[in-house]
Amino acid sequence: MPLVVPGINNSLSGEKTEEWTNKLVGKTLSEDSSTETTFCKRDLPQPTRVVQPGMMVTKDFVPDRMNVYLKDDGTVSHVNHG
Repeated sequence: MPLVVPGINNSLSGEKTEEWTNKLVGKTLSEDSSTETTFCKRDLPQPTRVVQPGMMVTKDFVPDRMNVYLKDDGTVSHVNHG
């Protein structure tokens, strides 16, 4: 039987990740506004961590934190929570 810990491995987190993946992957992040190819940083949920290529990050697990990973060209490659 799998371990189920509320708030860590429930389907709600997976749904949020999928929703934000659909909104962000392939777009760049902007300080000002959202368009078809950009997404405004201020519209991201809190807490959010933007991870750039080669950036060092902590391994602490924060279930509500969204991690947005960027490629070398600045576009979003993937999103996860934790």
